[in-house]
Amino acid sequence: MAAGPGAVLAAPVFFPAGSGDEHAPILKVYSSLDEHLARPMIEGFQKANPDVAVDYEDMLTGEIYDRIVKETDAGEKTADFAFSSAMDLQVKLSNDGYAQRSDLAMSGRWPAWANWRNTAYALTFEPAVFVYHKPSFKGRKPPETRAEFVAYLKEMGDGVFGRIGTYDIERSGVGFLFMARDQEQFGDIWSVIQAMGQAGVKLYSTSQAILERVADGRFTIGYNILGSYAADWAARHPDVGIVLPKDYTVVMSRIGLVPQAAARPDLGRRYLDFFMSREGQQTLATQLQIPAVSPDVAGDNTAVTLQALLGAQLKPVPVSPGLMVYLDQVKRARLIARWNEALRLH
Repeated sequence: MAAGPGAVLAAPVFFPAGSGDEHAPILKVYSSLDEHLARPMIEGFQKANPDVAVDYEDMLTGEIYDRIVKETDAGEKTADFAFSSAMDLQVKLSNDGYAQRSDLAMSGRWPAWANWRNTAYALTFEPAVFVYHKPSFKGRKPPETRAEFVAYLKEMGDGVFGRIGTYDIERSGVGFLFMARDQEQFGDIWSVIQAMGQAGVKLYSTSQAILERVADGRFTIGYNILGSYAADWAARHPDVGIVLPKDYTVVMSRIGLVPQAAARPDLGRRYLDFFMSREGQQTLATQLQIPAVSPDVAGDNTAVTLQALLGAQLKPVPVSPGLMVYLDQVKRARLIARWNEALRLH
């Protein structure tokens, strides 16, 4: 994903079948999740399905979309399973006939907002958070709402100039999604963007670039950072703190689907079924540190626990054709132009 820790594409990684059968059927996966992060999911799937080999291709989100469309339109076979953080592009694949229906054991129990016609499924529950440098907030609370964030920036003035980071919405797909949702959820969002502009905000296309600067104190706050990456950093860097904003917390998801032109849609469904199973969702939450969406999985790092704690504060992005408004080039250009204008007003 554009906001992920690395944009360098790796060669496909092959996982032989656990059974040792060299002629085992091969599940082909296109995914925006780094291979080293995906490995526990693949190993869990193969433990339950030792008769299946896996060919895993780690790609950028736009490339997953383009490749599925190109291969399908050319009459070729494509991946059996596509997993991507670009919610809008995944829903467009589904809406435009490039994904097939998958009726699975958990389909009926999956949250309504996370299931589009049993075709595109939200498989993770990832909030947009504030991250902060703990030593920079000795003796005071970090901002917990956008209004408190603006007040902090104004109070600190030159003391935080150039020490705030967020995504560059022109280059980060998840950054654009979070900004678009901010505009829908918060009437006064442009005052927040202007305050960041006045504070000399620095823009990045990756989560890692922001988190490493918060971790070492170059930045005091990162705004709207993908919570799964933030949690991973906070676990390894004790100076990184996380706030789920109390006014509202946008939640995005990575979406899984079986492409219409899959060579082995049966294997794609088996992998999707594993992703939605209790075991698969627990693997996501505990080993990948990505919050699980399944209503059947509780404990830390799950939608069940987050919703019990925060309730209506959480605003999940629904998996629906409404997401495709973010792909409208005129609307997109208008939002980016307003963003750039607000940031320059200082």
